[in-house]
Amino acid sequence: MIRFRPKLLDTLPGYDRAQFAGDLSSGITVGVLALPLAMAFAIASGMTPAAGIWTAIVAGFLVAALGGSRVQIGGPTGAFIPIIYVIVVDHGVQNLLIATMMSGLMLLAMGAFKLGTMIRFIPLSVVTGFTNGIAVVIFISQIKDFLGLRIESLPGEFFGKMEALVGALDTIDPPTVALAVASLLVLVGWNRLARTVAWMRRLPGPLAVLILATAVNALFHLPVDTIGSRFGGIPQTLPTIGLPEMSLSTLGKLISPALTIALLGAIESLLSARVADNQIDDRHDPNQELMAQGLANVAAPLFGGFAATGAIARTATNIRSGGRTPVAGMIHALVLLAVVLVAAPLASHIPLATLSAIVVVVAINMGEWHALKWSELRRYSRQYRTILLGTFLITVVFDLTLAVEIGMVLASLFFMYRMSDLTRIERIPLERYRGYEHYYELEPLARADGSERVVAFRLFGSLFFGAANKLEALLSSAEGNPDAVVLDLEKVINIDTTGLDVLQTFERSLRKRGIALILCDLNAQPRSIVERSGFAQRLGADNIVGKINDALIRAQHLRPRRPADAQTDPI
Repeated sequence: MIRFRPKLLDTLPGYDRAQFAGDLSSGITVGVLALPLAMAFAIASGMTPAAGIWTAIVAGFLVAALGGSRVQIGGPTGAFIPIIYVIVVDHGVQNLLIATMMSGLMLLAMGAFKLGTMIRFIPLSVVTGFTNGIAVVIFISQIKDFLGLRIESLPGEFFGKMEALVGALDTIDPPTVALAVASLLVLVGWNRLARTVAWMRRLPGPLAVLILATAVNALFHLPVDTIGSRFGGIPQTLPTIGLPEMSLSTLGKLISPALTIALLGAIESLLSARVADNQIDDRHDPNQELMAQGLANVAAPLFGGFAATGAIARTATNIRSGGRTPVAGMIHALVLLAVVLVAAPLASHIPLATLSAIVVVVAINMGEWHALKWSELRRYSRQYRTILLGTFLITVVFDLTLAVEIGMVLASLFFMYRMSDLTRIERIPLERYRGYEHYYELEPLARADGSERVVAFRLFGSLFFGAANKLEALLSSAEGNPDAVVLDLEKVINIDTTGLDVLQTFERSLRKRGIALILCDLNAQPRSIVERSGFAQRLGADNIVGKINDALIRAQHLRPRRPADAQTDPI
């Protein structure tokens, strides 16, 4: 059954005034921090600043109210910039809204079917590769506004984008560059000083530099692009609620972009929630979190917003500011709403160069650049380096979807190769068992001519399709004409259908030669598939035993067989 229980319901019992005071203070702090980030991320994504703000308001409120984490803050994030920008360029804003709603339905289904824990199956090398790749793409996307280049429309494709940027270098605008560099230096300096100066920590760096740059621009009327000059400002009214225009002919083209948004949103939100758990000593509900993210991405486009997910930086700020329940995230959304309704006209003076500087700092802080150093890479295997660097390069040059797909394929192939390499088969020397047959009054393990009556092998690892060839090699290993072959499966943790098929083929080959196959010490999963497939019945209950001693005793009871007998008297 689908379980829908927001974390908010667990925190309300016993909620007191002291908790509300902490949530209120944190909500206000995160709300003012989210304002410049929401606008900056929206502009970098090819959307209007108002779209970013309403995404933060609607999605931020729903993620907090319905999510599976106590402290998660939802909204637009830098990771979505390259994805959203390409969708806007290739399909248009209306189709972006449809793709966002489709991704929301995908996230809702992932949570409902309890797939939240499966996101953790994505290897660290893939996550690090595409995270660094996204950071580079974000940085490249800000060159235009940072330098004030006169480019009417920046292509979404990497080579076209680089060609357009290089071709427009002669249009660099010195006042824009000066303001962008100054904003960058102030932001970096503020963030560093805030570590030691208590009062500076109360005012987030992005908001501080935004206020300073906006004030300077309003006083001196700098010749730079602003939100007012490019977008006409931010409406001081509630947006019109409605469904985006849909066309059945375009839905098929939007499945891939929607899946990309859903996967990245799931990864980032659950990663943010897991990081938050470590800081507040709690455990989030990944499936509830995905359902909340899904509902948020369905609702945000109704207000003109776009893709949203859990924001690691804002979530961490929420925790540091004292937020401990979803109420803080809901207050943060209400603070943004109040800012829009009261102070929207002031946004017209915000320079785009300053917003670009904020996004550049986000991109720099987002990347795990130490992971690309050779001193770090050399510590890991060649497979890890291949996956990480391959995912990174494909993310930068092509797109995130292809990068994740190829990264996962490479990771799967390398994993199968490694598992196959670890799977091995060893001959069990039976000399140490000689003599006990006299105790049981059984025939000797060896015949008078010295040939073996029984041969035994021990299997290690996983008998799956990637390692099936190891068992096939036994077909030529069972030399001579023993009465029985014993397979000790104590160290086998898994058998898949291909491994079972090879095992059945092995048994049929032995049976044609008049040799019995005895299995011993099966673990739970191998025993289950052997019994469910009917192979246990075909093999015979007496030929599936406990320990190897039992297998040897069973082999001693077998009468000598001739190949001709095997067709009419199967074991």
